[in-house]
Amino acid sequence: MAPSGSRTIVHVDLDAFYASVEQRDDPSLAGRPVIVGGHSRRGVVCAASYEARPFGVRSAMSMAQALKLCPDAIVVSPRMSHYAEVSAGFFAILRQFSPLVEGLSLDEAFLDVTGMGSLCGDGPTIAQAIKLRVRQRLGLVASAGVAPNKFVAKIGSDLRKPDGLVVVVEHEICSFLHGLPVSRLWGVGPVTEAALRSFGIKTVGDVAQIPLDFLAARLGRGLAVHLSALSMGIDDRPVTPDREAVSVSHEDTFETDERSVEQLASHLMAQADRVAERLRRQGLRAKVVVLKVKYGNHKLVTRRKTMALATADGIALGRAAAGLLPSVHGIATLGVRLTGVGAAGLVPVDDNEFTFANAAGQLSLLEPSAEQKAEMEARMQRSRGERLGHTLDTIRDRFGAAVIGRPLGSKAE
Repeated sequence: MAPSGSRTIVHVDLDAFYASVEQRDDPSLAGRPVIVGGHSRRGVVCAASYEARPFGVRSAMSMAQALKLCPDAIVVSPRMSHYAEVSAGFFAILRQFSPLVEGLSLDEAFLDVTGMGSLCGDGPTIAQAIKLRVRQRLGLVASAGVAPNKFVAKIGSDLRKPDGLVVVVEHEICSFLHGLPVSRLWGVGPVTEAALRSFGIKTVGDVAQIPLDFLAARLGRGLAVHLSALSMGIDDRPVTPDREAVSVSHEDTFETDERSVEQLASHLMAQADRVAERLRRQGLRAKVVVLKVKYGNHKLVTRRKTMALATADGIALGRAAAGLLPSVHGIATLGVRLTGVGAAGLVPVDDNEFTFANAAGQLSLLEPSAEQKAEMEARMQRSRGERLGHTLDTIRDRFGAAVIGRPLGSKAE
């Protein structure tokens, strides 16, 4: 079978994104090992600068292990709302080169630039231009891969980090892939890799040489077909633009297990405030609140509540999350090591929506019903809460995220 056809796909990835933003914003961190994550030794690493990586520090590693490997590292708390703003600038740059942009996360995306040659140049020219524009406008470094499909472009962007650019043309796909370790194939995790190695399969080229029936008998036909196709560079998936966020969340790991429901409720309020801030910055509201609780024994439970009115008010989200705590049993006995608040059922804010708050003062010939009065009050309360939230966002932008917070009992006046 021949590799997939005549498309030109670019994958762009911001190098060590969170850590690079921190180094950019604080010049004293330049050239030093930086770890972005919770200061608690029970936290996890969100990102590590390239200066920390030679010590073996990697994303998702426990902070205790990371600091053992790199005791001189500088630990910086993550600023997710700030990273989201920088990411918006990154995606704005990408969309200047193609309308077909598929975001995978805050810091990476696919572009389909097929047929854009007369406007922006060929694939390598576009990738180089994106890298330059990211450096000039955002002060960050990006790596890129250019290939006829998403799979090969993604691998290309990862091979020569940081500041890499790898171009793979159609007739070079198999020679490019076949020398790579089998772990490079999507769908090959540690368990599958160990199984393949037990059969003597170590490289992508080995997979391409193995009969499909042999793989199917050992891995299952679905996975075997998938890996066989990728090993020959076949990936026909299109670039799907405008993938919308389906949830926003914030979680924290505690230094010691928390056993007080009252203290957990206060933590949830702070977490909900961060979630609400991100919703407001993205012009979204949430209809569903999700509570995440991990016990001291690492057992994880979740609870969710659908609200009558979608909102980006942190107090409303926090109270909804705290209201789910009574349904979580064993807090006092097992202790809680982590809580999180998530927002789902996301809907965009309608800037032109009619609200009872902005209709205040208008006369009505009919007395509103009890239901209408309740809805009126709910919408006015949401409006007050979101307005207060926007004010807090402005203060935090100016003076820093830690300058102000709200306790659970505060009211949106």
